[in-house]
Amino acid sequence: MIFRPELAERVEKILAGKIEAARLLEPGYVGSVRRYRARWQQENRAAWGEYHQGQAARHRAVLKALLATHEARATKLMDVQPEGAACRTFT
Repeated sequence: MIFRPELAERVEKILAGKIEAARLLEPGYVGSVRRYRARWQQENRAAWGEYHQGQAARHRAVLKALLATHEARATKLMDVQPEGAACRTFT
């Protein structure tokens, strides 16, 4: 029999009655964990992608409205001439 130190702690947990540790030794458990983690990462990437797309659309709408407001105020300020100023057109 070959002694594997990395398994010693797991075996002790099993012998101490900690059932959950037994699952670590089951064949296929590691593969199941890897598949779950891969699926979780894929779902998370998709969810974050959707979030950022939605956030960009919201920012675009707000910034478009803000831009229009500033342009309107700038136009209004540029159209007003002080009293007594001569009207000149530069080309």
